[in-house]
Amino acid sequence: MSEPAAHPHTRDILAEIEAEVAEEMEEDRPTPGGPVYQTVGALVGLAIGLGGAVLSFGYGLGSLSEPGPGLWPFVVSVVIAALSAVLLVAGRGLTDSEAFTRSSLLAVAGIVTFVAFGLLLPLTGFEIPALALCVIWLKFLGGESWRNTVVISVVTVAAFYFLFLYGLRIPLPHLISL
Repeated sequence: MSEPAAHPHTRDILAEIEAEVAEEMEEDRPTPGGPVYQTVGALVGLAIGLGGAVLSFGYGLGSLSEPGPGLWPFVVSVVIAALSAVLLVAGRGLTDSEAFTRSSLLAVAGIVTFVAFGLLLPLTGFEIPALALCVIWLKFLGGESWRNTVVISVVTVAAFYFLFLYGLRIPLPHLISL
């Protein structure tokens, strides 16, 4: 049994809606950046990856059977650096980069707070910098409400505390001993 043909007015309305949505999406699309922005983005990612690898190496890598506090941050940093290097080499011809705008400063703020977290971790333990990082990222960079920020931050820090210290037995510096 075949479906009945759509009414001609239905097709017109659908075409109008599709055109309107396409126009709105085009208006919301950020300004393209071009190859220079692609290269700058790859260089920033490479610097972050290499900086993270150096910092995490300082915490001690340990081994796979007994990982140190710097092992997994080191692995993630090396992956970031490697992917950024690939983007630097292969991405120059890509055209999908976006021009830097004021909202690009949110990413810079995220990087700065993450580096501060890494620097504070050995001095103050895990809990305080992790909680501060969550609050800054959720409230100030993400625009969450204070209620959501507090609940999500406390639950996240507690979950990572138990995961790293008791689940994975990673000897992170910490203030609270349970």
